[in-house]
Amino acid sequence: MAGLGLSKVELAAGAAPRGRITGLTSPLGMEFALIEAGPQTIHGPLLDLPAAIWLMALIEGRVHIADGCPDTRLSGGDVLYGPVGRSASLALETRSRLLWIRAPRMALGHRLIGAGGLSIGRLTGDQGLAGVLSSLLAGVAARLADLTQNDLKPIESALTEFLTAILAGLPGAETARGALQISRVSQIVETMLPEAELTLKGLAEASGLAPRTLQKLLAAAGQTFAGYVRDRRLERCRAELASPLALGQSIGEIALRWGFSDPAYFSRAFRNAYGASPRDFRRAAENA
Repeated sequence: MAGLGLSKVELAAGAAPRGRITGLTSPLGMEFALIEAGPQTIHGPLLDLPAAIWLMALIEGRVHIADGCPDTRLSGGDVLYGPVGRSASLALETRSRLLWIRAPRMALGHRLIGAGGLSIGRLTGDQGLAGVLSSLLAGVAARLADLTQNDLKPIESALTEFLTAILAGLPGAETARGALQISRVSQIVETMLPEAELTLKGLAEASGLAPRTLQKLLAAAGQTFAGYVRDRRLERCRAELASPLALGQSIGEIALRWGFSDPAYFSRAFRNAYGASPRDFRRAAENA
């Protein structure tokens, strides 16, 4: 549970400590986890996680949110949302199935939410666009165990559009235009990461924005162009270094594929980001 950003679990009296979590991370860094568990209360969150927005879709069961929503009883298909870093307490009254998603702010567009403006809230699963989102999440939950990371690409794209459209209309959210722009820019960046000569001008041309406009969008998201591209490339390298599917590839090959042409720079940047050299990180992942 701690890996999902849920820091404390208390079982209901007499309940057996049984449950199952099926997890998968999308190319943009969205974390999907299907939680199947008996009666318990989940407190949280951990406070040392990167800025992100979480979603929790109730697939089946009886669940209450202890704080954060005017109506605390959830019905099947309802979706909770909130920012990582804000406390909440979720009570599972019966054996329940929940789809938990943690989406990095950059994947959704930082301008979507003003600083501190998003509270914990609830989307009713039988109304309007939120109902379509609920159906999408139920489908993902039903098939998550059979999906691959590449399968999640169209899902994360659709989910980004849904969330931008829905959350942009909530109190405390900023205009949807900037949110949609930065969200689409982030998706374009993912396709261009392997290009060693990726530049601000090249990204601006690919996204149909003026370089100055792009700089302002990134600045509003708390990012610089160089910093964001570096971090996304490092995350792609980290994922491959930890994957058994990439064991036949050298560290240099992986770094070069994601745009790092200078091995020494890559090693320094990786260590600064993850606290270990690429070689030590891969060794630890192999022994885990």
